[in-house]
Amino acid sequence: MARSKIAIIGAGNVGATTAHWAVAHDLGDIALVDVVDGVPQGKGLDLAEAAPVEGYDSRIEGSSTYEVIEGADIVVITAGFPRLPGMSRDDLLGKNAAIMRDVIGNVKRYAPDSILIPVANPLDAMAYIALKDSGFPRERVVGMAGVLDTARFRTFLAMELDCSVEDVQAFVLGGHGDTMVPLLNYTTMAGIPVKSLIEAGRLEEIVTRTRKGGGEIVALLKKGSAFYAPAAAVVQMCESILKDKKRILPCAAYLDGEYGTSGHFLGVPVKLGENGIEQILELELSPDENDQLQTSIMHVKELTEAVKKFL
Repeated sequence: MARSKIAIIGAGNVGATTAHWAVAHDLGDIALVDVVDGVPQGKGLDLAEAAPVEGYDSRIEGSSTYEVIEGADIVVITAGFPRLPGMSRDDLLGKNAAIMRDVIGNVKRYAPDSILIPVANPLDAMAYIALKDSGFPRERVVGMAGVLDTARFRTFLAMELDCSVEDVQAFVLGGHGDTMVPLLNYTTMAGIPVKSLIEAGRLEEIVTRTRKGGGEIVALLKKGSAFYAPAAAVVQMCESILKDKKRILPCAAYLDGEYGTSGHFLGVPVKLGENGIEQILELELSPDENDQLQTSIMHVKELTEAVKKFL
């Protein structure tokens, strides 16, 4: 039986760490692509040489050209520019839109049957470009954001409750950024609502920290941004798809009437299986949660309209 294949576009910290987590979970072969010649080859070789120690048999190939992604089951797209001082949102959108369009052109040529997982920011806009440029059905384009945001939320809650992260269940919906919506009514510790375990003011502080989780790490690192947790989140999505686990995970999906909105990506609970997004689950929201989600939807709509000029 042929091994599954994951193509990772972008061999920076997130891309290379995704490759690391993926082989550690024995998910299949890896094709690592980056425009900087030598970087994907070097990191790929380094990871391959760890195999005898760690005991995985994945084949890892690095390249600065796209032929290596041929036949990939999943294409993870981490390539993109960070927002630099003095750079407007349109500047960032334009640069990353150009990168995404180049990537998608090569994906259509070499891996036309793949499932796409955009990771580069601004996430919801990049996922929109990936969908429109590829012509893939919406089930095969799923953005990584909610798994990461939810992992951060669960981490902070477990710290507060002094319990295992495995016993904290939660969902964070909406756009990837300050307008994300942690759903407190669906957040529990071993089935016990956290609202009954954590005082309301303290709970709001944890929600705020979750919304600013990425920025907190950027401020600490001073140069660069998070990569361990984002890469782990990508690999959880890949595993659910490749093993047809049908995990219910919060991911950026293209909506067509769900949650009363259409025409853009938004973080919502989805069932991830071998076909990509197999179901979008619509949760019953409190009036406050719905208001927060509408604010997030408005933000994502504005972002989607802004990126259309680059298509």
